[in-house]
Parts: sequence; structure tokens; C-alpha cells
Amino acid sequence: MDDNEFLAERFEAHRTHLRAVAYRMLGSLTEADDAVQEAWLRLSRSDSGAVRNLGGWLTTVVGRVCLDMLRARTARREEPLDGRPSVHMPDPLISGADELDPEQQTLLADSVGLALLVVLETLSPAERLAFVLHDLFGVPFEEIAPIVDRSPAAARQLASRARRRVRGQAPAPDADLERQREAVDAFLSAARDGDFDALLAVLDPDVVLRADSGALRPAAVVHGASAVAGGAVTMAQVARTARPALVNGVAGVVATGQDGQPLSVLGFTVRDGRIVAIDVLADPERLARLDLSNLTT
Repeated sequence: MDDNEFLAERFEAHRTHLRAVAYRMLGSLTEADDAVQEAWLRLSRSDSGAVRNLGGWLTTVVGRVCLDMLRARTARREEPLDGRPSVHMPDPLISGADELDPEQQTLLADSVGLALLVVLETLSPAERLAFVLHDLFGVPFEEIAPIVDRSPAAARQLASRARRRVRGQAPAPDADLERQREAVDAFLSAARDGDFDALLAVLDPDVVLRADSGALRPAAVVHGASAVAGGAVTMAQVARTARPALVNGVAGVVATGQDGQPLSVLGFTVRDGRIVAIDVLADPERLARLDLSNLTT
């Protein structure tokens, strides 16, 4: 085995971890793969013999690459001119209703649900990097600081601000998947029946629904059980075609048309037996690219 093959083998041992970091940073599987590939290119051009902690070195390189990608994305993204809310749903990871496949289990090792990723989308690039690297992967602030061109104390403040936002807007779901599924099934049953009171019973009073329908249709952010229940009653037809799934490791559904093509993906955050968040991807262009091979029929 020559030096290049040995280096490639060492890199491959870290690929899954690096992809997990990049997915949390970017919310895009394609961009995450691009970031990991860029990390490999930088490693192959570097003096790898001088790198004592390859895993740590690669993690910070991926973080820096993702930071640059986030800043470029922020510069390109246009906010709606009519004051409507802007919602960007990350790429969902979808599998059958019972369990994740091994690759997804690794990618979602710390239960990164859609609700968390949606909130991460609202952070500044530097806040997102500090939170992801420190809170999710344990990278010390002394190593984060040079990536964001701040002092360690300032990097700590970035993570602290992000943490407060996350705690306020992305509560941790119940760990019991069966309990999650019971709440989602109750929601779907009530929506199919048009039962407003039953919907109120399963929704948290402060529930929030966020929907990304693509660039050509307005985003939706709906707050409160009454408003969400009122909209859910009109979703009876969608509820009838909903297929149970795991969406980023928590209970969700995929609604399909008569041709079997996905119409929407819904991820639910269930806490203490009630639904506190519903995150919806209904962008036809992105739905058409989803990998539903793990979704049982």
C-alpha cells in the first residue's frame, strides 16, 4: 500500500462522522457530500504527516468549508418582499416506520430532527458552526475560535446565543417512538374525520407548523393549536394518503398522490404525548428528488 492509499484509507475511516457534521451544518445531503469531498482534497494537498489528530483536523476543515458555504448561501438568498415568513426545510432522511437503516442511524446518532435543523437555518453562519461543533460534537472553543476569527470567549457566546434559540424553538422530542406514533396517528385520524376537538386534544397549545412549499409558493408558519387544527381539518385528503415513516429518526408521514408520488413529508415533534411542532416539506422539485427506497409499502 502506497502513501496515497494509506491516506485515503485513514480518511474513509472518518467519512461518516464528517458527513454527519456537514449535514448538521448545511441541512443538505448533497452539499454535505461536497463539503466532505473538499476536505479530502485539502487533506491530499497538505502535509498530512504533520497532523497528529486527523479526526480533529478533518472536523475543523469540514467546519470551515461549511462556514464558507453557509456565508455564500446567505449572500444569495433573497427574503420575501411582502413580509411573509421565510422557511427553508432541510433535506429529510426518510425510512420505514419501525427503524432506521444502519447508515441513517449513524448520520442521526444524536436524533437531529427536522425541527432542530429548521431552527439551525435561522442562525447566523458563525452561530450555527459554534453550536454544531461544540454542542453536538464536543469541539473545544479554542479550536472553534480560529475558524470564525473570534476569541474563544466570543465563540462561546456564539454557541450560547444559538443554544437559547434552539431550546426555545426546538424542544427535544419524547424518546419513546411508540408514544410519538400514537400522537401522530391520533392527529391523522382526527384530520381525516374533520374532528376539530380531537385535533386540539393532541396538539400542544403553543404548537407551531412550518411549511416549505418551494420558491414559487408562499411559506407558511402557523402558531397555536386552534390555527393548526383549523388548517388540519382541510388536510383530510392528505391525511387519507399518509404513509407512516420515520423522518429524521422521529415519527412522521409521507403523503402521496394516486400515482404514488410524494406530495408532502411531515415531521412531528412530540413532547409529553402532544405535538409541539410539525415541519412540512411540500416543494415539488425537492420531493421529486427524495430517496424513498427505505419507506415500506
